[in-house]
Amino acid sequence: MNKPRICALDYGTSRIGIAKTDPLGLFAQPVGTFNQEKALKVLSDIERTEGISMLVIGHPKSQDGSLNRMTAIVERFCEELHKQFPHIPQTLLDEYGSSAKARTTLAASGLSRRKRAAKGRIDSAAACIILQRHLETNV
Repeated sequence: MNKPRICALDYGTSRIGIAKTDPLGLFAQPVGTFNQEKALKVLSDIERTEGISMLVIGHPKSQDGSLNRMTAIVERFCEELHKQFPHIPQTLLDEYGSSAKARTTLAASGLSRRKRAAKGRIDSAAACIILQRHLETNV
């Protein structure tokens, strides 16, 4: 029996990148990038078919660790997540640098610039980085 998945979200104003753990709960793998409505449906589908043990949401902060304009937006989104998934624990993880690391990782992967720039690829890669950080510090 596989473990329930841990899912991570990289919240953006127009798209949400989603990643989940592999069946053994060791590694992050991209799910995709979606608008908010579709992201909630995707999470519902994962919960129904595989189970979700935790949601890790990227918490935007400035380089100096201070809160910024996106922080409150993400925190409101977390409230919406809690309404839809009240039984799934949530944790916020500082996402500083995750998008930059995603760009660097995608560039190193050998993907063409055009494929790297495809809408959403960076968002789902950033969600993977957020999830992998969580796994490395909590497992």
